[in-house]
Amino acid sequence: MMRQRLRADLTDLMMTPGLSGHEERVAKLIRSRLSDTGVESRVDRMGNVIASFDGDPGTPPVMIFTHMDQLGFFVRRIEADGLIRVERMGGVSERAMAAQAVTLCVGEGRDVPGIIMNKAHHATTPDEKYKVVTTPDILIDTGHGSKQAVEAAGVKIGTPVVYQSRVIELAGDRVAGTSVDDRAGCAALIEIARALAARDGGPTVHVVFSVQEEFNLRGAVVAAQSLKPDIAIQIDLMMASDTPDLADRGEMKLGGGAGISLYSFHGRGTLNGVIPHPSMVELFERTAEDLAMPLQRSAQVGVLTDLSYVQLVGEGVASIDIGFPMRHSHSTVECCDLGDVEAMVELAVAAIAGIGPDFKLTRES
Repeated sequence: MMRQRLRADLTDLMMTPGLSGHEERVAKLIRSRLSDTGVESRVDRMGNVIASFDGDPGTPPVMIFTHMDQLGFFVRRIEADGLIRVERMGGVSERAMAAQAVTLCVGEGRDVPGIIMNKAHHATTPDEKYKVVTTPDILIDTGHGSKQAVEAAGVKIGTPVVYQSRVIELAGDRVAGTSVDDRAGCAALIEIARALAARDGGPTVHVVFSVQEEFNLRGAVVAAQSLKPDIAIQIDLMMASDTPDLADRGEMKLGGGAGISLYSFHGRGTLNGVIPHPSMVELFERTAEDLAMPLQRSAQVGVLTDLSYVQLVGEGVASIDIGFPMRHSHSTVECCDLGDVEAMVELAVAAIAGIGPDFKLTRES
């Protein structure tokens, strides 16, 4: 049953556009799913969706979170002929950008489809055939033919643009398409909220679906400042390294189960990352062992999540990143295995249940 719910929720979430700073449609869907489960939620000023589950006041409170936004573009200029220029928002893979279908999000029921233009192969010069066109140079064609017609359709400077939503059902329980990062995390967190609503005992837990992670990795910080957790668990993708192009980057396998990050560091102008709290590592390793569940491990440079900043709130927060393996990150064919997502849900719920009043929050030996 859980896997069926995960598939249904993930499909609906992937088909719902929500560029960073414009997550309202995704938030509406998530709140509806929570409400169907009998879980009340609220939205803070940033747009984070929060559901709180009261627990033992003598046990450290927990914040478990994932982001609901996606990467894409913002319209920066509409040419007289109706072609549209954009600015990149987030870590768009420019290698995977040309000739993609996009959606210009002007409003539910009114969104405008478009395509990122690609110069005809027959007309490209030899030096152009192997050149990646960058975001400042791309043009989006909506078919309108003039600036006036584009604007009449509701498109203007600042309009959010995302890759056209799609879900591709692959063999077994593998799902590919747009915004698996991190709508798979959102589907998992809905299931975790379902389990927390039915539990008996345990710590106070705040479930947070955060905004603007792809923009500046600060969306969850506002929630953490308000909720003041002692423990933070972030759910996000973990880069699968089981394909030939990434074989030297680790041992994270699609279909190999849930994972934890032992080290992340951005290394590209942002001096931040996460070295997880040892008590959190021990908790998840012990929980996986108790469940007789494989636990994959990741250590990567080039990775950065909201947790990098959440861990610094207040007196410091005992933190860890958990996740599911994913292939083809930041493309239109991101791919996950629902078995991994389900395992992550089971692991997170059991680990939270294992947090008691004596949980060690310091890093003393």
